[in-house]
Amino acid sequence: MTAHHHASHAHAPSHAEPAPDLSPTEYWEQRYSGSERIWSGKVNATVASVVAELTPGTAIDLGCGEGGDVLWLAEQGWTALGLDISATAVGRARDEAAARGLDGASFEAVDLDAWQPEPGTVELVTANFFQSNVALDRTAILRRAMTALRPGGRLVTVSHAAPPSWAKEHPATMVSVQEEAVQLGTPASEWVIELAEERPRAATAPDGSAGEHRDAVLVLRRR
Repeated sequence: MTAHHHASHAHAPSHAEPAPDLSPTEYWEQRYSGSERIWSGKVNATVASVVAELTPGTAIDLGCGEGGDVLWLAEQGWTALGLDISATAVGRARDEAAARGLDGASFEAVDLDAWQPEPGTVELVTANFFQSNVALDRTAILRRAMTALRPGGRLVTVSHAAPPSWAKEHPATMVSVQEEAVQLGTPASEWVIELAEERPRAATAPDGSAGEHRDAVLVLRRR
């Protein structure tokens, strides 16, 4: 379930409604196979600002797409594994990691609905724009991913809180960060909600004018 993953699109893919009979795998393979690269390849600025504060360790990125965030994590000293349903996207991410000589970045094509992490093995789980206009059980996948965190490890999610300022609608389901913090951050005896807020991020509208995105940022720490 690749989601709207990077700081900016390399080009603006048309957000046509997907054919109703496409599986998520088919949908995302079509999104990737139809063009050279969908995303800019740059880390999302909100993600970078939150994660830059942390001591590098081992990380998993859910819905990694073409790997921009994983590559950035590896450049910061993390050992990072990116997971995505699209084999095309994962292939591009591997090629880019090899081109940059980043041994710390690895990628696997997996269906996250069926994925089971190894418990207590990582310091960080990231899920950035892990939203989809095709079926995705976001909460269940995040809850399973959280079992991979060691004590003191963190879940960091950055999501669309609202459509871009220039758009009346957006096909992905919007995320209320406060609701999600409560859903995922329980029981409070096990989880600390370190951050749950909306942040504006400057962006350029398709017509070239200044606009903004609203990012919903959530940081949970395992006690």
